[in-house]
Amino acid sequence: MFRFASVELLWLLLFVPFYILLLFYMRYRRSRSVARFATKQAFQRLTPYSSTPRFWWKSILLGLALVFLILGLARPQFGLKQVKQKRNGAEIMIVLDVSRSMMAQDVRPNRLERAKLEISQLVRNLKEDRVGLILFAGRAYVQLPITSDYASAQMFISQVSCDMVSEQGTQLGEALDLALKSFSPQPDVGRAIVVISDGENHEGDPIGKADEAAQQGVRIFTVGIGSPEGAPIPDAQGGVKKDAAGNVVISKLDEITLSQVAAKTNGIYMRAATLQSGLKPILDEIDAMQRAEFDQVAYSAYDEQFQLAFLIALFFFLTSFLLMERKHPWFNLDKLFGEKEEVK
Repeated sequence: MFRFASVELLWLLLFVPFYILLLFYMRYRRSRSVARFATKQAFQRLTPYSSTPRFWWKSILLGLALVFLILGLARPQFGLKQVKQKRNGAEIMIVLDVSRSMMAQDVRPNRLERAKLEISQLVRNLKEDRVGLILFAGRAYVQLPITSDYASAQMFISQVSCDMVSEQGTQLGEALDLALKSFSPQPDVGRAIVVISDGENHEGDPIGKADEAAQQGVRIFTVGIGSPEGAPIPDAQGGVKKDAAGNVVISKLDEITLSQVAAKTNGIYMRAATLQSGLKPILDEIDAMQRAEFDQVAYSAYDEQFQLAFLIALFFFLTSFLLMERKHPWFNLDKLFGEKEEVK
């Protein structure tokens, strides 16, 4: 990856064409002045060490030096710089329900978008903890492995949709099992699973997986999205979902399973019923969990490479300075600059 940190300074490159035009204008004025004084042949005899090729070589070198000086000032940056950091935090796996029932609009704008807002707010308030994301419906898969890269986490969260898991259902048991397997092997670190779901029709054995989590010292916090009264489920083809008898399917928040799963691990169940609720109680519990120190390889700002541009500019400046515009009788450099010695 490449960029200029001060890209606005590249506008200075527009002065290079003016520099070239100025050189041509100077040579033109010089030739006009010489023409008024003497013929070309007479002037060459009067100034045997004058060299037009040297003038242009010197001017080209100065022009290149100017170009690379401007490029250096614009601060070219290549790639990303790896930085090792020491962090001290817990590990959190977020388990998000993306079944079609999460499109119900008993919370605004809908259950899934509201869940994404809650998760985004949770990640925004984390300090040095590591976080991962698992999506589940009829099956579960890891969307984001455990990481401390919060920017990537926010990006993945924003892209979540119900179309990401084609198989419908609510396999909470499978999702919890996958979350338990997704933590790092590092010992002595507090671990938590945050489940966000409408709690409807959970399949598998979520209570059994909660028992396993408790044995491993993992706390599970559950968040119910929706309302007990429920709302119709928007159909992917338009309209609302109906059963075989043609009745509109109403998806209702089922808090029983979610409460039981949280209780098994001494966790917390809460309902995200209002826009002001947030997940602060869960965040407070996570803050109180055991911390462990771990190394993190982070990608910081782009690696600065302006030094190379400045070195090239310095090389052209010095070469131009050392190159004499006039021939010197002590040095025979005619072949280098394409000059031929006159036959007398």
